[in-house]
Amino acid sequence: MSESLDRILFNYQDPNWSDKLEGIYEAAQAATYFEDGSPEDVTLTGIIQKVKQTKNKALLDFTQRFDQVELEEDELRVSPEALKAAHEQLPPALLESLRLAIDNVRSYQRAIFVGDKRSHPGIRYSAIERVGVCVPGASAPLPSTVIMTVVPAQVAGVRDIAVISPPRYQGSIHPVILGVCYELGITEVYRMGGAHAVAALAYGTETIKPVHKIVGPGNQWVQMAKRKVFGRVDIDSIAGPSEVLILANDQANPAWVAADMLSQAEHAPGSAVVFTDSDSLAQSVLEELKKQVVTLDRSEGTIDCLLRFSSIIAFDSIDNMVEQANLLATEHLEIQCGDQTQAVANRIKNAGAMFLGAYTPVAVGDYWAGPSHTLPTGRTARFFSALSSNSFIKSTSIISYDEKKLRDSVPHIVALATTEGLDAHAKSVQVRFKK
Repeated sequence: MSESLDRILFNYQDPNWSDKLEGIYEAAQAATYFEDGSPEDVTLTGIIQKVKQTKNKALLDFTQRFDQVELEEDELRVSPEALKAAHEQLPPALLESLRLAIDNVRSYQRAIFVGDKRSHPGIRYSAIERVGVCVPGASAPLPSTVIMTVVPAQVAGVRDIAVISPPRYQGSIHPVILGVCYELGITEVYRMGGAHAVAALAYGTETIKPVHKIVGPGNQWVQMAKRKVFGRVDIDSIAGPSEVLILANDQANPAWVAADMLSQAEHAPGSAVVFTDSDSLAQSVLEELKKQVVTLDRSEGTIDCLLRFSSIIAFDSIDNMVEQANLLATEHLEIQCGDQTQAVANRIKNAGAMFLGAYTPVAVGDYWAGPSHTLPTGRTARFFSALSSNSFIKSTSIISYDEKKLRDSVPHIVALATTEGLDAHAKSVQVRFKK
């Protein structure tokens, strides 16, 4: 089956290479968005409306329907005792790794935080008061998602953080996720996920107080629900399938490049694209893919993702590689170009996160380095940013005029107000100097 991967290799001279890239983008869009008015969109609107109308009852009904878990109303929120018990069950070696990862993230997020570094009388930064965090639920735990969303919010000074995760592990949330929440001091954790949980965070129920911002990954229903409630609350971004673009020259190790492709393709869906200026490297990466993919536990699904969402394209120059990379605006951008790595990185304008050099795979960012792994996908790195401590603050403009300063400004303010036909605006200034 891995022989079918031959079709993902293209040369820049092949007229189909750009169609392949566009096809990858369109496939990712289809896996992210619902068309307005589609049956899925109508169903999603109904879910949100039901939560708004019947609150906790809707949450319990949808949890039973979608997660096949029957809860009582008082079971929606995880008890403090359950959080503590889960923390006590964490293996010591894992707890040590988790704590080191938390320290790395906290140190990085503090270093980049602007909320306490800028001093100007005309602006004030303050933390968003209440945030909801979505943690995907599965039989395997995702503690890194908790760390990468909660720690930046804590660094920013967010007072209230509510974590949601669907009860898919033996009728509850995986104990590793609960243990990490306890380690971080999070006491508000709810057994719920999906679109109905997003609606509950946005509008509130008898049990859940509404939040002001919702962050974190999730499936298509979660992302589209976040889109629906945007404006009622803020969101981080609308995230689709995980993706990596690897820029590599003939100094790259093809086995490592192939391994990095597979690390994203195994997400199922996940996209992995390689741009190279070396025909021989392109062919070597393809051969490595064929060898490595059959050794994976999720081999069949990974091959499907490689065929649907992935490609290896040999360009005629690094200049063309960089140009296309900026157009693709990928979530993860690896640059494995040997002694040219930094020079290539300096020319990148659009990427969620960059991973420089052969010894910086995406997994370093996913778990360890410090930047959040919650990143924009599907070309949205052109305007969305990586989640960070700065994502959890807002600014307030501060204006203070004395009598003289306002008097000197009166004719100009009046001129502008009257030009716009807003005479009450003009009079609100003039009245202060009327004799």
